[in-house]
Formats: sequence, structure tokens, C-alpha cells
Amino acid sequence: MPLFHGLSAFPITPADASGIVDTGALATLLGRIEAAGADSIGLLGSTGAYAFLSRQERRRAVEAAMSAVGGKIPVIVGVGALRTDEAQALARDARELGADGLLLAPVSYTPLTDDEVYEHFAEVADAGQLPLCIYNNPGTTKFTFSAELIARLARLGTVKAVKMPLPANGDIAGEIKSLRTVTPDGFALGYSGDWIAADALLAGADGWYSVVAGLLPAEALKLTRAAQAGDTAEAGRINDAFTPLWALFKEFGSFRVMYTIADLIGLGRFSPPRPVLGLAEAARGRVREALDSLGAAVGR
Repeated sequence: MPLFHGLSAFPITPADASGIVDTGALATLLGRIEAAGADSIGLLGSTGAYAFLSRQERRRAVEAAMSAVGGKIPVIVGVGALRTDEAQALARDARELGADGLLLAPVSYTPLTDDEVYEHFAEVADAGQLPLCIYNNPGTTKFTFSAELIARLARLGTVKAVKMPLPANGDIAGEIKSLRTVTPDGFALGYSGDWIAADALLAGADGWYSVVAGLLPAEALKLTRAAQAGDTAEAGRINDAFTPLWALFKEFGSFRVMYTIADLIGLGRFSPPRPVLGLAEAARGRVREALDSLGAAVGR
């Protein structure tokens, strides 16, 4: 399957309180994703806590990933950073270590203009010389990519895809149709926000950039394949089974919930990077119930 298509699984990055990556635990998580048959791994995305890690630790994570699953499954590496030169260095690291693609968000403390974002992406793409996906994540970055800016970036040689959030008007099919008219043939349109994944794939999206697939890849893959096949009934049934988990993602943030899932399914009791706190016991109980319901409905 082409890069930036299908199910891209975004795992957490296990690390200690000092931000030192547990490369053995990370390799275990990535091995599960590869074994489940996901189409790619989104390493060091938002779920992977890239913004909390030093360049050295991000490099160690990429090294561990390529050692564990390189050549078995494509690895897309997040290279977002506050400074352009830092993002360029991360992109070069990823290329040097054998990554298959890059994911870049316009991280900034100061609100950015379209021209600033364009120049940032152009310089990082040139440094990385790998297929690059635009990370449109306004909920975190407070920057929203217009269709015009996406089209402008898509004309750069290595910018091959965009990762989109739920459109403000909820019209995923309309947005996909509109973006297809301004981007080159083969430019991949994918979506994040796990609760809209089925709708996006059924509407013709090329990919699902999935938080939950980072820890529950087999279950997420069943939903992906049903939607890709146009099986509305089966995709709806599986998505319904995920609904309690989607509700928790929305209430507490998927980042916090994922650390609880890792513990509950026996992959390790990792803590999110401070100042982010883990879930209280009552919320953990609700995550356990959601997992039990999902397992009974989808099979685990």
C-alpha cells in the first residue's frame, strides 16, 4: 500500500520522568503494530509526546524503531519543533536513520502566518528529502491550514500528504472533494480524530492516522478494512463498539487515556510526561469497561 494510505498507528513513547525513552518497551509496542498488519507507524506524533522529548531522545526512539521494525512496516517520523533549524535537524536524523516518511506540524509559541508556515515547511522538507505529510492539528498548534496553503505546499516536491482534523462544518466528503480539486493526483488525504475515522474512510479518505491503533492495532485494523471495503454496516458495528472509548478520548484527551490502556492490557505502567497527569481511579475503571465492551464486540 502507498505511504500515507490505510491505517497509520500512533503509539505512545514510553519514557521515564526525565524524558529518557524506554527503547525496549517502545520496540515491543511497535512489534505489536507490525504483527497486526497495520499499514504504517506514526512514530513521535502527538500521541508519541514528541514535544516533550529532546532531540537526543527522539533520535534514540527512531533508532529503536528502525532496529525493531525497519523494512517490515513503513515508519513515519514526527519532526515538529519550535525552531526551523531544530526541525531540519530532526528531519535529517530521521532520514539518516532510515525512516520512510516525515510528519510535520507548525509548532510555535507565536501565532504564525501562512507565509511563515510555508517557508518553515519548505526548508524542513528540503532538509529531510523524504515524503512529508502536513500535520494540520489546530487543536494543538492553533494554526489551521487553508485549502490554498495545502495546495501551495503540495506543489513542493516532497510534500505528499495531509493529516486533517474534522472539518468545522462536519462535511468530510465535501472537504475531500474540494481538496482533490486543488492538490496533485496521488496527494494523500488522511484524517485523525479516531471517532471520525469510519466516516472519513467511507467518504473516500486515503488514510486514518490513528491514536487507538498505537495500542489496539488489530481492532483498529478491522474498522479500517471494513470502511475501505465500503461495508457501511460492518464499519458502523465496529465503530459503535469503540464509542465508549471515543467518549473517553473526548472527555479526558486521548493522550491520557492511552497511558491507562497500556497499563490495563499489560504492556507496562508508563506515566505521561509532566505536567500531564494520568487518570484518576474512577476514570481508569471506565477505560477498563470500555476495553471489555470493545473486546467482546470486536474480538481481542
